[in-house]
Parts: sequence; structure tokens; C-alpha cells
Amino acid sequence: MSVVAEKTESLLQLRPATAEDVGEILSLIRELADYEKLLHEVEATEADLTRDLFGAAPRAHCDIAMWNGEVAGMAFWFYNYSTFLGRAGIYLEDLFVRPAFRGNGIGKALIAHLAQRCVDENLSRLQWSVLDWNAPSIAFYKSLGADVMREWLACRMSRKAIDALAASYVHVEASS
Repeated sequence: MSVVAEKTESLLQLRPATAEDVGEILSLIRELADYEKLLHEVEATEADLTRDLFGAAPRAHCDIAMWNGEVAGMAFWFYNYSTFLGRAGIYLEDLFVRPAFRGNGIGKALIAHLAQRCVDENLSRLQWSVLDWNAPSIAFYKSLGADVMREWLACRMSRKAIDALAASYVHVEASS
């Protein structure tokens, strides 16, 4: 699925990432992490991204935004599931537009592209998280009609916590 939209004299193209984009995707991830003051947390490698985006069983997807032939941004996403609604949805893990390309409607186009995927695939929702200090992004998301769900708190376990919990798990055999 490729989308082309013209704005003034420039050309925007959205396309699914390919294996050849892995280095650029990792660069975008690092640029986003730097903006969010979390660069020290990036452990992802090109091999990780290749495995999870383009391996035998892809676990994530990425759409690339090109502006006049240059990589301007990305939407990195995966399918989730709402048990309440009984349908899959999309979780947008990362939306990033390089600063030099902001203000051209690229972020909106990437989210609209995912919204269209939700419509086409009859998905239940499009969801993402935003850091509470990121006022420009919060305002942008609200302008698109997104609800900021302050009553839901994100929970996360580090690998160390996962290992400790898994080690404490007592396996119980299911009876037939």
C-alpha cells in the first residue's frame, strides 16, 4: 500500500519499509530516543529489526514517509487485540518525523494512513502512548481527534524483572 499526496511544490510518499531500510529505521529510532532523552535505552540493532520486521514471522511493521525522495519519518507499529471489543487494533509504537521535515503534514499523513488501514481491515482502534511532558505532540494528537487517556497508566517490566518473575513461576501441568 503506497500513498502519494502533493502539497505545494513538494511530494510526500508513504510506503511500507523494506529490508533495505533497516539502517535508516534504526537511525530514526535513535533520533526519536534522543529527542525523548532516552537514547541511553536504545539496544536495538539492525539484526533485531531485520528479524522482527522481515523475518519468517514478522512481529512489527513500519511505514516510511519520503519527502522529495528523502526519508522524512516513520510509523513503527504492530497489531494488538481488544478483548472487550473482540477485535484486533493497531498499536503505534513510534511515530517520528525528522525536525527538518516537520510542518508539512507528514505526521498527520502517517497516522491517517494507519487509520485507513484500521478502516480497511475492520480493526477496533488505533492506540499509542505519549510522554506527559511532550506538549507539542499531545496538542498535535488532540488536533487529530485522539483522546489522551490519563486514567490508564502504562506498566512495564524490565528484562531483569521478567527473569525474576519467570524464575519464581511454578509450572502446573494441565490435566486432561
